[in-house]
Amino acid sequence: MARLLLIEDDLAIRTPLIRALRERGHAVAAASTAMAGLRDALDDRPDLVVLDLGLPDLDGRELLRMLRAVSAVPVIVATARDDEAEIVRVLDAGADDYVVKPFTAAQLDARARAVLRRAPGAAGTSEPTLVVGGLRVDPRARQVTLDGTPVELTPREFDLLHHLATRPGQVVTKRELLTEVWQIPYGGADKTVDVHLSWLRRKLGESAQEPRYLHTVRGVGVRLEAPRAAG
Repeated sequence: MARLLLIEDDLAIRTPLIRALRERGHAVAAASTAMAGLRDALDDRPDLVVLDLGLPDLDGRELLRMLRAVSAVPVIVATARDDEAEIVRVLDAGADDYVVKPFTAAQLDARARAVLRRAPGAAGTSEPTLVVGGLRVDPRARQVTLDGTPVELTPREFDLLHHLATRPGQVVTKRELLTEVWQIPYGGADKTVDVHLSWLRRKLGESAQEPRYLHTVRGVGVRLEAPRAAG
């Protein structure tokens, strides 16, 4: 099951398309404006974005450029124009594929599956499950267990934990976390990282004062490591 984000302002197109894609096994979220779509793409980290170019608040090509500046998520552009110059422009702007309106859900589904097969992390190139002590992080299923018990995380909390789990025993700076997890290459507040680390610690049954897996290195960052054996 792929997680799709549909950015489309026309309700008459959006509603039946969501229903049809869900019937084909996808988890579908939707946004009706460019800014809402950008926020959802960064917060929820979908597997693929379907982007309509004719949005009410911002041209879809501009949104595509903004998205490409901070994310490598695959994007299929929906356009009403089928001339070669238009198609070349959207592909050069960073789209992975395109569909010309009107299109069917079956056509979009086929193109989505083709794009996802080519994407990093597709079958055959998926990352292995990461194990740190009793903590298991499965990037393919986006699932976490602690001593065999599932841990329910938000998409951002999962991305944060996964990034730390790829570097067990290493101190990871807050600047790196903002860049790699939040996709904020310039600026950004360390407080954002602190708040999410606090939420993550709570779900792992620990605190900053009594850490087990997440250890703060004051003034530098955070380190994920397996608890030391008692004694």
